[in-house]
Amino acid sequence: MLKIYTSSNRRAVDRLIKRRKGSNLQFQRRVHTILAGVRTGGDRNLLKYAHRFDGLKQPIELTSEEIQKGADLVSKDVRAAIRTAARHIKRIARQQVTRGWTVSVVPGVQVEQRVTPLDRVGCYVPGGRYPLPSSLLMTALPARIAGVKEIIVACPRPEPSVLEAAREAGVSRVFRIGGAHAIAALAYGTASVPRVDKIVGPGNSYVATAKTLVSTDCPIDLHAGPSEIVILSQNGRANWIAADLLAQAEHDPDARALLLTPNRLLAEEVAQSISAALTVDGPERVALQRNGGIIVTKDVDEAVVLANRIAPEHFVCDNTTMATAVTNAGAIFIGPYTAQAAGDYATGSNHVLPTNSTARYRGGLNVSDFVKVCNVQRVTKRGLATIAPTVLALARAEGLFQHARSVEVRLR
Repeated sequence: MLKIYTSSNRRAVDRLIKRRKGSNLQFQRRVHTILAGVRTGGDRNLLKYAHRFDGLKQPIELTSEEIQKGADLVSKDVRAAIRTAARHIKRIARQQVTRGWTVSVVPGVQVEQRVTPLDRVGCYVPGGRYPLPSSLLMTALPARIAGVKEIIVACPRPEPSVLEAAREAGVSRVFRIGGAHAIAALAYGTASVPRVDKIVGPGNSYVATAKTLVSTDCPIDLHAGPSEIVILSQNGRANWIAADLLAQAEHDPDARALLLTPNRLLAEEVAQSISAALTVDGPERVALQRNGGIIVTKDVDEAVVLANRIAPEHFVCDNTTMATAVTNAGAIFIGPYTAQAAGDYATGSNHVLPTNSTARYRGGLNVSDFVKVCNVQRVTKRGLATIAPTVLALARAEGLFQHARSVEVRLR
């Protein structure tokens, strides 16, 4: 079921690890049409798309009473799980808070870092085959810890577990909208949906493309693609590794699931375990056929090079030495008991992560995504006199003589 390749098969390896292309131009135009429709037509077109794509028959926004009643339907075990997950997420988020500071550069020259939360953010929560309360917690709670005043949630089918998560996270408002039209409403605002300062959260190809297209007008968290996992193991347990690959593959038929190992026997055992576990058709079978594979490398060092080249969303490995060597990853999971699914729900680490090799330059969603950092400067007459030679020399070197004059007039 899961094919095994040797690292010497360059063509096969390149096919497995290359960055996948984004949506085609025809698809982008389709999404752009939806965005433009909501931007120019407001609620009228938003409701039209919501009726067509979401099957919306109720009011676009849930009342506070509806949120409470829906949340009350959640079973005790799910409610307890949501509260535990929320507690862990908040504990990690508090450690991520960007702090303000003040530094005296030289006598009379002071620079302060001022940290201010965004006023309003939009959290997109998918409403596909199953409800995803964990995605609401992962997006709304860091915003809440950052001090964001208003948190807006867009979810096409806000099931009770999602509403319980919204209640636990202290969400301000919940809208029954999804897809590209929801992203447009959050980015540009309508009479019903307020415009937000930033949009965060995962979604399908319509949502991901819409977020990319609106990002010049409204900031977003990540340019997200299909989920992915890379496991680097030398002596792991085959059935555990197979379970992790299958778990990630079940997200999406376009998900990517790869094992890198110098151990040929382990590769064969993992492939056999996956074949035995795939008893029914599902997205994981399609994902493994399209984008899955096992690469047998010459040694661990070669596997590390490949892992850094892939820059995966999730990187799972045997030990700290491997983890330290891989610097391009959205999140890293070390050791046999650190199941990637544990990070999805309960460790407190955020599961909104960079995909498609974007882990080369950023990590997962965190509190700093919800604040603005501004430098405040204070200079006295003595301080200006001290730094004036530097200002004047550089300004004149750049031909900006009015810059130099603006300092000179203060010192005469």
